[in-house]
Amino acid sequence: MSTPTSAQGAAAGSVAAGVPRLPSFRLDGQRALVTGAGRGIGAACAQALAQAGAQVWVAARSATEVHAVAQGIVNEGGQAHALVLDVTDSAAVTKAVQSLGALDILVNSAGTNRPALITDTLDQDLHAVMDLNVHAAFYLAREAARHMIDRGQGGAIITVSSQMGHVGGPKRTVYCASKHAVEGLTKALAWELGPHGIRVNTLCPTFIRTAMTEPMLQDPGFADFVRSRIALGRIGAVEDVMGAVVFLASPAAALITGTALMVDGGWTAA
Repeated sequence: MSTPTSAQGAAAGSVAAGVPRLPSFRLDGQRALVTGAGRGIGAACAQALAQAGAQVWVAARSATEVHAVAQGIVNEGGQAHALVLDVTDSAAVTKAVQSLGALDILVNSAGTNRPALITDTLDQDLHAVMDLNVHAAFYLAREAARHMIDRGQGGAIITVSSQMGHVGGPKRTVYCASKHAVEGLTKALAWELGPHGIRVNTLCPTFIRTAMTEPMLQDPGFADFVRSRIALGRIGAVEDVMGAVVFLASPAAALITGTALMVDGGWTAA
């Protein structure tokens, strides 16, 4: 019989003594679909999952953007594929998910906002925000759930929600309605899919500097208002969501489902 090395012996002794082991934050061998990944938070999520070892499908409507993000991941040594997809098209979503062959992680990051007072909000604004923020998230979660249940290996569904899914805000009536809807969807799905080992959570950022938010943050008064509501005193960067999405997708979050991970600098703590 071979004699264990001192390192092996120490490890065996630690396990025997009941010392817990840190779960992995790695995603090696996992296959992930990230929507809204052509830029901003979605692109950062795709980069983060790839850097953690996942093979990532970068999905958005713009072919130019998804190919650029996917190539950027490959250039850094990661695995990525571009997927041109209109997530508001239910049939297209079904076809896209089925084409992947296997799916372990879904990140719903496609979203939009059309800030306005309710008295100035047009029907077309309401429909556009709800179609992308709610309907598309539903289509993707439904198809991912079907796929993950059939495979029988569990999975993780993460929707990029917002701090506005937990509070209200001026000129955010439609946006808040859409994000509160996503939070309810997540809680219900956690119970439906939990028996299949599928975890469902939201990631809720504060204002993050992206192409979508930059025009708003160019207004000094608005930027000052945002900072005044963030306990840490700064506007977020896309890097701030990267660790959070990897955590929610990884074995380190194995007992986390039906909840919201706030990446809001303390906004909702007030």
